[in-house]
Amino acid sequence: MERYAWKAIILEGKYEEYKKRHAEIWPEMVEVLKAAGICNYSIWHVGNEVFGYYECEKGAAYSSKVQAESPVVDKWNEYMKDVMVMEMDPVTGAQPVMEEVWYLE
Repeated sequence: MERYAWKAIILEGKYEEYKKRHAEIWPEMVEVLKAAGICNYSIWHVGNEVFGYYECEKGAAYSSKVQAESPVVDKWNEYMKDVMVMEMDPVTGAQPVMEEVWYLE
């Protein structure tokens, strides 16, 4: 199982709204994530940054492809752009791959 991590910036004064939107995540967004083979997904916060981590049961490339091709993900990204800034890879349409530096199993 591959692990995947991403990061983003929360716009000034928008953290509470960011949390609220995730507390009310759309069921169809959850369906896309599960269809992409994503599990053990968590998002962490410090300062104005958030860091996400998930595991990819079907591989990171598959997870990225499913998300990049999903109109639900496009709609979610549009919905979230007034509270956060997330760099997207122009090739995959997903978050840029972060390099894993260390792992303890």
